[in-house]
Amino acid sequence: MSQPVVALVLAAGLGLRYGGPTPKPALKLTGRALIAMSVEAMAAGGCTHAVVVTNPAGGQHYFKAALASSPIPVFMTPGGTTRQGSALKGLQFIRDEPSLAKTKIVLIHDAVRPMVPAHVVHSVIQAVRAGASAVTPAVAVTDSIRLRNGDHSTEPIDRSKLCAIQTPQGFPLDVILAAHEAMAESPAEFTDDVSCAERAGHQVQVVEGSRLAMKITEPADLTIARALWKVRRTIGHHHGRRFFRRLVG
Repeated sequence: MSQPVVALVLAAGLGLRYGGPTPKPALKLTGRALIAMSVEAMAAGGCTHAVVVTNPAGGQHYFKAALASSPIPVFMTPGGTTRQGSALKGLQFIRDEPSLAKTKIVLIHDAVRPMVPAHVVHSVIQAVRAGASAVTPAVAVTDSIRLRNGDHSTEPIDRSKLCAIQTPQGFPLDVILAAHEAMAESPAEFTDDVSCAERAGHQVQVVEGSRLAMKITEPADLTIARALWKVRRTIGHHHGRRFFRRLVG
């Protein structure tokens, strides 16, 4: 059997900024749950298995039906009380699950980025296969950015030096597992996994992301995502590059 490429899909967040009783990954975009779309996106890009990390208070029942027809095998496991804790628990599950014992490459993905194109997922996998220790997709920052100072003043930041980080982020399993285990013993907090790997001494490689890989954080984001998905369907299931270059160019 070939080595698995496992997508670790984080779906344990409480969704405090979004609100409502339903976990964000269970919300539907054109009739399909975000979690199901995210797993399908990982499969389309080359992942062979998925591990979905759910809320430790009991969130699996929200996802079982949505994931029943997934194109790749899906495991579910409870997460931790923080994003870091959930990522660590998911990585430990991959390490300990007998059917995933040969896993060398893992991609960590936010369940609420359901529209990431297959070419982005594939690029991350290929970069890890080529020897990278930590890989993330990113897109250019197009807004003007200012830094808030403690005295309520602001100052401009050169946006040409900035990029917006996305997921999935890819790693050799042993690298990111060791990094998360080491950081679990420190007070450091991270909003993504390449930052955790970087703190552990690994260099981060950036590959081209896509504006389609937007994150559903607030109700307005879901409205925007629905509109984008409809446009994407009318022009075919292409890789998303040409469409967004026209849109923002």
